[in-house]
Amino acid sequence: MCGKETEDLYNAIIEGTNLKVCERCAKHGKIIKKIKPFVLPKKIKRIAQPKEPEMEIVEAVVDDYAKKIRDARSKSGMTQKEFAKKINEKESLLHKIETGAFKPSLPTAKKLQKILRIKLVEEREEEEIEMPKEKKGGALTIGDILKT
Repeated sequence: MCGKETEDLYNAIIEGTNLKVCERCAKHGKIIKKIKPFVLPKKIKRIAQPKEPEMEIVEAVVDDYAKKIRDARSKSGMTQKEFAKKINEKESLLHKIETGAFKPSLPTAKKLQKILRIKLVEEREEEEIEMPKEKKGGALTIGDILKT
């Protein structure tokens, strides 16, 4: 009732309500019993074991995507303009992809893969990199990230 923090608590009925209160507040009602203080168990020291880097399977565009796309489009007999219209993309984007200047996004690569019937998307294992924790002084710096 008073808000005093104490280890000695009592179960008491005060004005018809069962409350956990300090000894002084318990005198305002009927004391039922003293509550034994809860003692937290001692902390168990654990030896930190180095974490194995977790490997995650992700989809990625193959490295030789430009040559595969250019060869498959040429085999089909379409110009860049015709093919760009067919896949509903800009001709300039298709040109950049075929020259290797721009790597297609996964959805675009999957669309090209389906239309050209070639393999452009593969599953790869990637190592998950753990970012360093913020230091007490503030936010991370580039130097903090490079140290890991």
